[in-house]
Amino acid sequence: MAINQELLDILACPKCKGDIYLNSSDDGLICDHCKLMYEIKDDIPIMLIDEAKEIKE
Repeated sequence: MAINQELLDILACPKCKGDIYLNSSDDGLICDHCKLMYEIKDDIPIMLIDEAKEIKE
């Protein structure tokens, strides 16, 4: 079960309050501004800054 669009529409990055989007493999939410990925575990987004993974460019 994927995260529904209504939830994605209301979620924001907890660090910068900016927009986030689902990554291509549907296992994380990306914030381009902060360069962070918030993992999705058992269909629940883990929206904790300390748990986020840095995105390398």
